[in-house]
Amino acid sequence: MNQNDQQNTTTIQPHVLIFPIPFQGPVNCALKLAELLCLSGINVTFLNTEHIHGPLLRHTQVLSRFSRYPNFKFDTVPDGLEHEKPVSGDGFMEVMDAVDKVSKPLFREMMVSGKWSRISERPVTVMIPDACFSFAVDVAVEAGVQVVCFETVSPCCMWTSYLNLPTLIEAGDVPFEDNDLDRLITTVPGTEHVIRRRDLGSFCRSNDLSDPVIELIVKEAKSVPRAQGLILNTFEELDSLILPHMRKLCPNIYTIGPLHTLHKTRLTTNPTQPSQETGFSNSVWKEDRTCLSWLDKHDPKTVIYVSIGSLATMTVEQLVEIWYGVVNSEKPFLWVRRPGSIVGEYDESRIPAELLERTKEIGCIVDWAPQEDVLAHQAIGGFLTHSGWNSTIESIAEGVPMVCWPYFVDQQVNSRFVEAVWKMGVDMKDTCDRVRVEKAVRGIMDSKDNVFAQSANTWANLAHESISKTGSSSTHLGRLVDDILAMSSTFGL
Repeated sequence: MNQNDQQNTTTIQPHVLIFPIPFQGPVNCALKLAELLCLSGINVTFLNTEHIHGPLLRHTQVLSRFSRYPNFKFDTVPDGLEHEKPVSGDGFMEVMDAVDKVSKPLFREMMVSGKWSRISERPVTVMIPDACFSFAVDVAVEAGVQVVCFETVSPCCMWTSYLNLPTLIEAGDVPFEDNDLDRLITTVPGTEHVIRRRDLGSFCRSNDLSDPVIELIVKEAKSVPRAQGLILNTFEELDSLILPHMRKLCPNIYTIGPLHTLHKTRLTTNPTQPSQETGFSNSVWKEDRTCLSWLDKHDPKTVIYVSIGSLATMTVEQLVEIWYGVVNSEKPFLWVRRPGSIVGEYDESRIPAELLERTKEIGCIVDWAPQEDVLAHQAIGGFLTHSGWNSTIESIAEGVPMVCWPYFVDQQVNSRFVEAVWKMGVDMKDTCDRVRVEKAVRGIMDSKDNVFAQSANTWANLAHESISKTGSSSTHLGRLVDDILAMSSTFGL
C-alpha cells in the first residue's frame, strides 16, 4: 500500500449504502433502518429506483424529515419504468426485470468505478441491499466492499422457502408431484411438523422450475450466505423455532424487530433530538387519517381492521364474500381498499343493497390508512390481513389477533405460523367463503378468555421487551452499528 492509500484509509468515514427493492413494504423498512443508523452517527446514502421514489416524495414529508440529518442523502437510479403509480403484486416481476436490465448495470458502475467506488471522494464502505438483489453481493465483491443483506420478508419464509428452496428442489418436494397440498414438508429443519405444501411460499406451487420467481429466489438462496451478515425484522423469541437453523447457514444474523417500534422508541428517547416527531409516514399511497377519528368513537377492542396491503389484489367475487363475512359478524369495521386492489369489473351498483346499507351503519372504507396508528388504536380488536410481513409483525407488536387471507410470496408461510406456531389467529388460505370469514372474525374477537387474544398479548409483551435497552433487538442493533464501524475501519486495507 502506498502513502496516498494509507492516507485515504485513515480519513475515510463510515458510509453505508442502503438499496431496497422498489416496493412499499421494503422501502418503509429500509427508511426506518436508515434513520436508526443516522441516529448512531453513521453516514447513509439511500438509493431508490425512480419508479418508487416519485410516489414517495409526492405522498410523504420524507425529504424535510431527513433534512435534519446532515449524514443522510437520497439518491436514485433509473429503472426504465414509466408507471406513475406503484404496481400491484402481478407486476412484481415486471419491476424486478426492469431493475435487472436498467438499474443493475448503472448500479455496478456507481460502485465499481463511479461516485461510490473506492477511488471516489465519498466511497461506500458497507453496502446494505435488499437480500432479493443477489447481484448486489456480486457487485460488492467486485468493488471490494463489505455487504450485509437486509431481508424484509419473514424469517420463517426466508428459511422454509428461500434458503431451503434448492434443498426442496433436490429432494423432489418442489415442484409438487401431485395435488395433495396438505402433505407435510419434512426436509426443512425446524418446521418438519408445521409446514405443509400449501404453507410454502406461493412460488413453490409452480410446476416450472424455470419460473422467473423461482430462479430469482434460488439466486438469493445462493448469494445471501456469501454476505458478511443478514438483517431480519424479527425478535429472537418470535422466531426461535428457525433462527438456530438459519444461523448454521448465515452465522451473523442481526434480529432488530419489531423494526417500527424499535425505530419509534429510539426517536422518542434520543437525547440529541428530544423533539423528534414519530407520527410520520413512509407511504407511497396518500393516507386518509380521518379513519382515526372514526375509530375514536368506538369502544376498546370492538373494531375489525381489514386490509390486504400494498401489493395484494382480490376479485370482485372474493370482495363480496369477505364483505358479507365481515358485515355478518356484526363487528364495526375499518376497511382499506387500495386503488387497483380489486381486479375485474367492479361496479358498486351491482353490490347487494343490504351490504351497502349495513356498511354505512357499522363500517368505514378508505383508500389507504396510517396502519401503524390504526393497529395501535385501542378500538382495534382484530385484523383481517393478507399476512404480509410488515402487517404481521405490526399486529404482533400491538397484540392484535389476526384472520389471515394470504396472497403471495411469504404470506402463505406467515399465515401458517400465525395459526400453528404463534397461536394468535386463524389461517384462511385457499378459501374465500362468507361463512368461514364470519366465523373467523367472531373467533378472534369474541369472549374475554379468547386464546388468540391471550397469545397475542404474550407476544406483544415479548416484542416490547426485545426493544428495551437490554433487549435482544436493541443489542443486535448496537452490534450492527459496531460492526459497520469495524468494517469501515478496515476499508481499503
